[in-house]
Amino acid sequence: MLFKKHTLGNIELQNRIVMPPMTRSRAAKGEVATPLMAEYYEQRSSAGLIISEGTQISQQGQGYAWTPGIYTPEQIAGWKLTTDAVHRKNGIIFAQLWHVGRVSHTALQKNNDAPVSSSELVADGVKVFVDLENRGPENGVGEMVQHSRPRALTQNEIQEIVSDYAKAAQNAMAAGFDGIELHAANGYLINQFIDSQANNRTDIYGVSLENRLRFLKEVVQAISDAIGNEKVGVRLAPLTTLQGTIDNNPVETYTEAIKLLDRLKVAYVHIAEADWEDAPVMERSFKDSIRANFSGTLIYSGKYTKTRAEEALQEGWTDLIGFGRPFIANPDLPYRLENNLPLNEPKRDFFFGGGVTGYTDYPFYPITTNTLK
Repeated sequence: MLFKKHTLGNIELQNRIVMPPMTRSRAAKGEVATPLMAEYYEQRSSAGLIISEGTQISQQGQGYAWTPGIYTPEQIAGWKLTTDAVHRKNGIIFAQLWHVGRVSHTALQKNNDAPVSSSELVADGVKVFVDLENRGPENGVGEMVQHSRPRALTQNEIQEIVSDYAKAAQNAMAAGFDGIELHAANGYLINQFIDSQANNRTDIYGVSLENRLRFLKEVVQAISDAIGNEKVGVRLAPLTTLQGTIDNNPVETYTEAIKLLDRLKVAYVHIAEADWEDAPVMERSFKDSIRANFSGTLIYSGKYTKTRAEEALQEGWTDLIGFGRPFIANPDLPYRLENNLPLNEPKRDFFFGGGVTGYTDYPFYPITTNTLK
């Protein structure tokens, strides 16, 4: 089933293999996407759907050195190189819109301001990658440091960020993306409102579950009004505790989030499963509940193999499967999976920062008339 077509909104995908968002930290000065990044995505355009690396909606939304933005004309033009390249190969690409919230450092913020969040809570031990010496991504040399103490957003500031999201979605359309994925997972800003242990507000954005989901609702509504709900996906991570965000009742919280997103009629929900050693298992009953409460397309990502992916699709609780790290080392991953071919191993030392090495230099599998499925 991996190689069957699937309709996503108004778009027909050629297969059910997704290249999920993966930070690669190779943007140029001004957080501008580069021609090298365009080559990287073009190489992988045989995926049914590509979701770009996290792309910050503002300078305030940046949490790591050398990640791209989509809030200046130069950044829009930079990303246009990528979308044009992918479309030349008949690929489909969505932009993942990102605001990291508290997972940032004063060195990355305008005027060395404090990062912002739902609350003035520090996630001890959560580090961010900074380039304090301004050596640039080509050197791949930086430093991991504890994120800076955040300040709580005012209600007026929350509305400004909602507007930033809507403008970023419009910018993504101007850059040629086919749609956007809202990053509401992995401990970043929207997640900092949703999860109970990261939100101690006492106003309309805190305390109750309905209030903790309010920011997500307002952002999705604003983006849908700006570009159309059929071009909007949302990424959630129900059981992860990344960046120190923990919810006391994740099944209840994320079931309600799914119901909300169904009412808002987004094109898809992308579930990031916890994928580290001894990670909590996402029970089948939870997955069945998500399927029952969401009528759009569902994507799951998290250490899937071809066998696990086919089983998931056959069982019916998902429609598309994301393959993360395999796509880093295998630009022709769909071809390799379809033909049961061996995979390249990723060069882990070059995941973040650098140039061509470990980025665009992985070989394609030689295509011969003797290649058997």
